[in-house]
Amino acid sequence: MDAIEEKLKKTPRQNGVYIFKDESEKVLYVGKAKSLRNRLRSYFQDGAALDERKQGMVKRVRDFSYIVTDSELEALILEANLIKQYKPPFNVILRDDKNYPYLKLTINEPWPRLEVVRRIVRDGALYFGPFIPASAMWETLAFVRRHFGLRPCRYRLDKKMRPCLQHQMGRCPAPCDGKSISQEEYAKTVGEVRLFLEGKKQGLLKELEMKMKKLAEEELFEDAARLRDRIEALKRALEQQKVIQPGFGDIDVIGYAVNGGRLAFQVFFIRRGLMIGAKDFYLPHNLAAGGQMPPEELLAGFMENFYAKEIIPPAEVLVRTKPQDAVALEAWLSEKKQGRVKILVPLRGKKEDLLGMAERNAVEVLKARAASPEQKTLETLKERFYLRKAPASIGAFDISTTHGAQPVGGFVFWADGEFRKDFYRHVKIKTVPGGKMDDYAMMEETVSRVLADLADAGPELVVIDGGKGQLESAMKAVYGLSTPPAAGVIAVAKNPDRVFTTRTELPVNIEDGSPSSLLLKRIRDEVHRFSIGFHKKLRGKDMLSSPLESVKGIGRHKRFELLKQFGSLEAIRQADEQDIAKVPGIGPELARVIKNTLYGQKNVLE
Repeated sequence: MDAIEEKLKKTPRQNGVYIFKDESEKVLYVGKAKSLRNRLRSYFQDGAALDERKQGMVKRVRDFSYIVTDSELEALILEANLIKQYKPPFNVILRDDKNYPYLKLTINEPWPRLEVVRRIVRDGALYFGPFIPASAMWETLAFVRRHFGLRPCRYRLDKKMRPCLQHQMGRCPAPCDGKSISQEEYAKTVGEVRLFLEGKKQGLLKELEMKMKKLAEEELFEDAARLRDRIEALKRALEQQKVIQPGFGDIDVIGYAVNGGRLAFQVFFIRRGLMIGAKDFYLPHNLAAGGQMPPEELLAGFMENFYAKEIIPPAEVLVRTKPQDAVALEAWLSEKKQGRVKILVPLRGKKEDLLGMAERNAVEVLKARAASPEQKTLETLKERFYLRKAPASIGAFDISTTHGAQPVGGFVFWADGEFRKDFYRHVKIKTVPGGKMDDYAMMEETVSRVLADLADAGPELVVIDGGKGQLESAMKAVYGLSTPPAAGVIAVAKNPDRVFTTRTELPVNIEDGSPSSLLLKRIRDEVHRFSIGFHKKLRGKDMLSSPLESVKGIGRHKRFELLKQFGSLEAIRQADEQDIAKVPGIGPELARVIKNTLYGQKNVLE
């Protein structure tokens, strides 16, 4: 801490972002501050009023760095980007990192079209969304293409061309042929599509009805009939939409619920008074360490993560309490929107009702998770193997080596019913000489290094691929951790399939085909596949590259000439020295060295 104290004295009192790191340089937390020195001192001074989560974090901090910014807004933007990059375990992290789909009306083009995009570009086009789930977007796109005459193609149309099948089907007015429709007529259709997407359907219906009457008066009955069908389709579409409140405008409603360290958010997307989508976010185990956060910090973390995506913020965001640094958040959202955004805490009326509805939905998300078959399986694991709790996450370890060569460890991570490959780890064994074939020591090293690297993002249950000996080795590594796995450690052996625990002498048979047994075997097989795949890769590289590279005087060019001449390492080994010497740049002396080297490494190659 002396080094940190000295560093604090030199820290400026300016806006900026700070980064906490542990002894292995792993990023633990990213934060922002109006005064870097004051904020950082608040963590390390005696008697600091820190919650349990932050106290645990500070105990592990061994160093920090900071970046000075020109403004609080710049600090917020940088903080959001760094959190997205490092995914620190003490920040609120959303697993959903996909950008949401929008409908883009390209009014910046001579012949506009409607297309699906996931990236927002300030190019003069109109964007409608986000659509969550995406099914509503595809239905809207299909409706527009079926009932309005917009071209579906991406051609530039600067040269005339023959109309395609879409025109023959009546789905496209064929602006490509230069005669089927004028640009003025096409622009009117684009205007109708814009009114439809902006939710101004009553005005659109009146306009279309007037147009239909005019066509009927001019005795253009076929055109009037087509327009009549479009009007009827629009009325049906209007009846199906969820109207929240006419004149409400664009609003996001963010509700959340916390239960036992688990956290769920529910976001309603309201655009032009219509509910166009909803999305829930579930943060289990370590990610829900945020359940101990103050509500204002929790909301700030969520909003920074959520709006860091490619998304256009609405004019209003409804929350239960003002998030931390709300002024800077509003400025950031306004910059993204290129218009004013307000974060509001409604106390009564329809908006408060919507917020309450979002919160109730967040509670239902937590209930559904708790009552799911997956959760029941985890509860069964707790009972069968005497675990301290039902694990929300499971990490598995395995060792792979061939006669002591290229020993490696593998780790896989399972949570929320799926394998989380962003948490997978490979380990090249360092402290155990491969020739000793000490599987137990290798397992201890792998478990120790991986769990230290993951820290608070580690699994609640550790599964070892092996028997009682491997379990005891893993326990030695676990005893050295400041935060051991919350549920415990077990080993899953093969032939027969059985589980060893630290709580019982006899193993538990898992060849019964029950969901809990199948889950453990599935996780064990996945880590075995993962570790052996890495081992084969390393061994393959070693076998292919080392024999010729180890020969002094053989560079890349000569290796290429040898393989070009003989086709393989085995063919070089079988060749006579005289034939090898004939290869350009080799000669008799180097050919003798090559033969001796390859003969000595014959067993390794095979």
